[in-house]
Amino acid sequence: MGYAITEAALAAGHDVTLISGPVNLDPPRDAQFVSILTSDEMYKAVHRYARACDVLVMCAAVADYKSAKVSATKIKKRNATLSLELVPSRDILASLPKRDRHCLVVGFAAETNDLEKNAQKKLRAKNCDIIVANDVSGADSGMESDANEVTIFFRNGEREKILRASKKIIARKLVKIFSNSREKRLTKKMW
Repeated sequence: MGYAITEAALAAGHDVTLISGPVNLDPPRDAQFVSILTSDEMYKAVHRYARACDVLVMCAAVADYKSAKVSATKIKKRNATLSLELVPSRDILASLPKRDRHCLVVGFAAETNDLEKNAQKKLRAKNCDIIVANDVSGADSGMESDANEVTIFFRNGEREKILRASKKIIARKLVKIFSNSREKRLTKKMW
């Protein structure tokens, strides 16, 4: 979805910085591309580039958890069970400044249940201006699919639904919504 939004934003004439981990997609040629490998690298890159953006779109968490210990060498197979201790990774979206933000902050909520309740909770807890929520419980929509269906929740209580379509079509609609929200925000601040 992040790559589709990048392409739609570029097509609409916006400058785009795409921060991405390893994926099987080629980065759009006209975007400034920042390649990362770890959640810590993502954290640093987002904080570095967020200061200069008008709209920050956070499509997905890198991972909610990471291994507590990293082995410098391969862990050899044994005939015994192996347990990994997982610790929460840094929540990049929640780590963004709460006040004096100059950019519109858009988060995504991939949910398997209670979509509206969980999306509204995330909107408030992460101090987002917009949350784009999608149900990822089925194999035909969301992750690992070219199609999606989303509900957009706004901080002012409004919501908008985009019915099932290709991610490219949804991305174009989202870019328009983000641009309009940014313009409304700027107009509001002027008065």
